[in-house]
Amino acid sequence: MKKLFVGSLPPTTTEASLTALFTEFGTVRSLKIVKDLFSGQCKGFGFLEMEGHEARAAIAALDGRSFEGNQIKVKFEEEKPRGGRGRR
Repeated sequence: MKKLFVGSLPPTTTEASLTALFTEFGTVRSLKIVKDLFSGQCKGFGFLEMEGHEARAAIAALDGRSFEGNQIKVKFEEEKPRGGRGRR
């Protein structure tokens, strides 16, 4: 299972519209659109999970493509290194 980042989404994006866009390439296992707390509108990005080969196909086809008037960015989510102060 691979987690994808989707950026430059328009404020009108819904889970249904984003799922419809990605199901052309495979099964969307989970989806989370980051929304504004007060307006409930999309803040411009979200995350979804797909199988590895399906995720690669979606990135190849959708990165830079126009979606509801915006040119979206689609890429694998980058894992942040766990920093901080550990025990020595």
